[in-house]
Amino acid sequence: MSPQILELVLVSIVMAATPLVIAALGELVAERAGVLDLGVEGMMIVGAAAGFAAAIESGSSLLGVAVGIGAGVVLAGVFGVLVIFMAANQVATGLALTILGVGLSGLIGSGYVGMKRESIGHLDIPVLSDLPVIGRLVFGQDPFVYAGIGLAIAIAWFLNRTRGGLTLRAVGENHASAHALGIPVRRVRFLAVLFGGGCAGLAGAYLSLAYTPFWAPGMTAGRGWIALALVVFASWRPFRAYAGALLFGGATVLQLHAQAASIGLPGQLLTAVPYLATILALVVLSLRKRRGSIAPSSLGMPFIPER
Repeated sequence: MSPQILELVLVSIVMAATPLVIAALGELVAERAGVLDLGVEGMMIVGAAAGFAAAIESGSSLLGVAVGIGAGVVLAGVFGVLVIFMAANQVATGLALTILGVGLSGLIGSGYVGMKRESIGHLDIPVLSDLPVIGRLVFGQDPFVYAGIGLAIAIAWFLNRTRGGLTLRAVGENHASAHALGIPVRRVRFLAVLFGGGCAGLAGAYLSLAYTPFWAPGMTAGRGWIALALVVFASWRPFRAYAGALLFGGATVLQLHAQAASIGLPGQLLTAVPYLATILALVVLSLRKRRGSIAPSSLGMPFIPER
């Protein structure tokens, strides 16, 4: 394999991993606070539709990104009110949120199907961007890629090195004890859910404004579900989530190259490779972790303060 082709493959893997890691990191924060949000797919696709529509109408990709994040936050806010303040079932509400998001994205994007927009520019550092193999990989990516890396570092630092991170983890591990210590459990959880929604919206905006860039119904193609699996695969740790996103991004890119090379396997089977890799990774992880769960102890459990 020539250096140029190797560089192209590596850059493609990082780009394919970026929406997964951004969405997964947001969900990771929500789950560390004890909230299981299965609506990631819905928030992603609404972020993609709203962000693209805003960018087309305003001519500003930056505004499109902001609107995409905002759309994810709004849907997350609806979910948060239902499951945190009204104690609705988190699994059922998350699934309903995904269905709502898919339908809402179709409504928002109905007038923009097939439209194209110039992709958000990539970083270009003279000399460094021209280095073989690592040039474009390290010094020539778009802002979303660097945002994903920075997000992983910031979340790891927040969870492990700050008082706020300790508070959030305490809420996720034992909400009753956290409440007894005076921690505002519902407020912490609600903020964590909003953050997760913003990340999902950002991941969706990346798909429609940088990765493709155009709008098409169903363009998230199950990435929200992969992000959910990725949190479990990463054992709720940010850097493992990033590594896992690269693994699943690699599976996505490799199946595209395999189809282009016409290796003789059905295209449908090759398209399923990333999802099969997700299932296999979860099975392997479950076999390794049979001694006990490493999930936050209060994950998925509603909190109703004593009156």
